Amino acid sequence: MIGAAWTRRGGGRVAEHEIPSRTMDGREAARRVCVRGGNQLSAMSRFAKRALDVVGAAAGMVFLAPVWAMVGLAIRLSMGRPVLFRQARVGRNSRKFAFLKFRTMTDERDGVGRLLPDEQRLTAMGRFLRRTSLDELPQLWNVLKGDMSLVGPRPLLPEYVARYSAFQRRRLEVKPGITGLAQVSGRNALTWERKFELDVWYVDHRDPWLDFKILLMTPLKVISREGISQAGHATVPEFMGGTVASKRGEICEPALSCAGCYRAAPGCPHNECTGSH
Repeated sequence: MIGAAWTRRGGGRVAEHEIPSRTMDGREAARRVCVRGGNQLSAMSRFAKRALDVVGAAAGMVFLAPVWAMVGLAIRLSMGRPVLFRQARVGRNSRKFAFLKFRTMTDERDGVGRLLPDEQRLTAMGRFLRRTSLDELPQLWNVLKGDMSLVGPRPLLPEYVARYSAFQRRRLEVKPGITGLAQVSGRNALTWERKFELDVWYVDHRDPWLDFKILLMTPLKVISREGISQAGHATVPEFMGGTVASKRGEICEPALSCAGCYRAAPGCPHNECTGSH
């Protein structure tokens, strides 16, 4: 829990609020993470974060090289080629990049050529890799290239971007990460809405020390094997977008305005600012 003390970051005065509670709706959560005075990292903090990324990713690739080799060989023998799974994902400022993972599913299709559901294509080897998070190791290369960071919101599919509310789109203000606040707070057991609340909270409170704490928590979460998937899914259901309930019980599409404070979209009858000035 982070208190409401004022701190200085990046030359601006930033209010640090507690992490949004699980019982808040999206509108209230957005109000709680609204900050004034800027949330950009200082030049020194940006350098420290990138240095941590490069050193951590390079060290991980060197020391885990035997694990990479064994996992690659196991996938090659059990599923054949390719060993790596490549997919377009969206990073900072909506820029697409080639996201890497160790392959965990087959390419089996039905009679008309459509891929079978993920649950049917996920192999025993794939389940093991996902339980241990070993399938994420190739993303260390994404970090070295600068597409990702060690810590940040998880990169999602390009088609999700159009479904984001303006509040949710704020997660694209930073590089995506291998791990993040949502991953150490429940991972795939969380709802999409809760994940996005935590992602935006991270955007507004990020600093190298917070990254370091999240990195320390990550191995414990991996060992506990909590939140690997939601019930009935190989991982999580597809994100289809969402709306936010207004205080009067009607549905308003969220948007950001008023210098970053949360408002309903133009034309909504409840278009009042919920931030403090």
